[in-house]
Amino acid sequence: MPHNVDLIILLAFGFGLALVFGYLAARLRLPPLIGYLIAGIIISPNTPGIVADIQLANQLAELGVMFLMFGVGMHFSLNDLLQVRRIALPGAILQIAVATLLGIGVSMLWGWSFGSALVFGLSLSCASTVVLLKALGDRGLLNSVNGKIAVGWLLVEDLVMVLVLVLLPATAVLLGGESMTTHGGNDNIWLTLGLTLLKVAGFIAFMLIVGKRLVPLIMQFVARLGSRELFTLTVVAAAVSIAFGAYKVFGVSMALGAFFAGMVVKESDFSHRAEEETLPLREIFSILFFVSVGMLFDPRILWEQPEHVLAVVAIIMIGKTIAAMALVLFFRYPINTALTVGASLAQIGEFSFILATLGLSLKLLSLEGQNLILAGALISITLNSFIFSAIEPLQNWIRERSSLARLLERSGDPLAMLPDEVSQDYLRDQVVIVGHGEVGRRITKTLMAEDIKVVIAEENREIVENLREKGIAAVSGVATEPGVLIQAHIQHARLLVLSPMDIIDIHKIVDIAKTLNPQIQVLICAESKQEAEVIRKENIGDVYFAKEEMAKNMSNHILNQIEIAHHQAPSH
Repeated sequence: MPHNVDLIILLAFGFGLALVFGYLAARLRLPPLIGYLIAGIIISPNTPGIVADIQLANQLAELGVMFLMFGVGMHFSLNDLLQVRRIALPGAILQIAVATLLGIGVSMLWGWSFGSALVFGLSLSCASTVVLLKALGDRGLLNSVNGKIAVGWLLVEDLVMVLVLVLLPATAVLLGGESMTTHGGNDNIWLTLGLTLLKVAGFIAFMLIVGKRLVPLIMQFVARLGSRELFTLTVVAAAVSIAFGAYKVFGVSMALGAFFAGMVVKESDFSHRAEEETLPLREIFSILFFVSVGMLFDPRILWEQPEHVLAVVAIIMIGKTIAAMALVLFFRYPINTALTVGASLAQIGEFSFILATLGLSLKLLSLEGQNLILAGALISITLNSFIFSAIEPLQNWIRERSSLARLLERSGDPLAMLPDEVSQDYLRDQVVIVGHGEVGRRITKTLMAEDIKVVIAEENREIVENLREKGIAAVSGVATEPGVLIQAHIQHARLLVLSPMDIIDIHKIVDIAKTLNPQIQVLICAESKQEAEVIRKENIGDVYFAKEEMAKNMSNHILNQIEIAHHQAPSH
């Protein structure tokens, strides 16, 4: 008896080819999602050979979007964003504006309508969080100041794009498209927009008042049963049902619903477990999403309109990058930060695909526009790893040859020098602490409680500003540069304390410090046991490793308790 096997064909060939090309991409040190997109291109109606059902692929892509947005919600950290808000918030918004205007300008020169040009420009303005996290993780930059700024920048971009996904359907008719709900004219467009914003506000209020309490409560109740599959099912059900409920009850996009579902789950005490146990499912559906996006791509655009493709790639990789770097330098961050943020944004990804698909369904974007966006994504993601590799040589080249670059980085920067109110008497026998993360914060608090003089050297300018507001002596800059330690008056310091950081940077900082002050004592917080052992062998300072110190403290506490119990026990 014949039966329909379209779904099985799609999954079998989609996953099989995604595995092959994802593996090849990874071997070439490229993000695997390039392989997933290529797998989709191979089984698409636009290429010869196997053709999978594109309607089924679109439905699976909807699920993929839900789980992608759920993942974005689970990774969204307000604290991370607040740490870099002064650069990430204005920087991301201005960069989105520049990239969108470039996209609008170029596409209107091609004769496109304003509505199409707007969707096109917005699609080119938002970088891929998936690609960025992979690139930063591979280079060990995720927890660096530069990494935090880049991630914070993309968090702002994600929030802006979530807002765009909400507003675009409501304004589609006004922009010359077609509403997904009504097909009337644009007489009631402002009423539609007002109602949309009201519904969104209602949904957000519901999630913050009810969802924030109810979902963690249900997760806690299920977790007590000790069933792993029921717990995973609870999280998946929360993601899908909240996304669908947001669409059905409040009339907002399923993407927004899934994003808030992720944020609500993150509030639970079981957020780490939820993230870990749903990761395989989220990754499976995100792979299907990228495969389905590849199925929509027509590769003929590469040789039929090469000049249009080049213009798109130039906007993504040159226009956006230069705008971002200029903004970072304007906020007086060093060239290294500007290059890292610029490289991070020199690609587009999942939000671009989601926006392009939405634009197509609203009759705002043509197939040509979608193909150009997909071509731009494929090329920019492929080249992104090479751009990251070029950061260090480019930085060295600029610093060797450009006095202007050195001027831009340091000249006239009030945070690069200690304020006048820090007296010369204070800058004698002080403790210089490099890095004001969790370790640095605790050491600073303890020392200041004992009236011990402290000077902080920190890369994050916002942290330096906050410290100065509290009356704590702090200087902004990268401590591997002699000027930063000179400004911290390392030559008169009693002690240098280094927070956990890369071992190469530790060597550079200690070398500078001991050149300027041969008598200085150095204390180093190591990130791992292996690193602690290496530093001890090299004898460059006293080393402390968190787990080792915790074990010592606990052992001493246990021995003290046993000794107390022994003295209190009645003698026979």
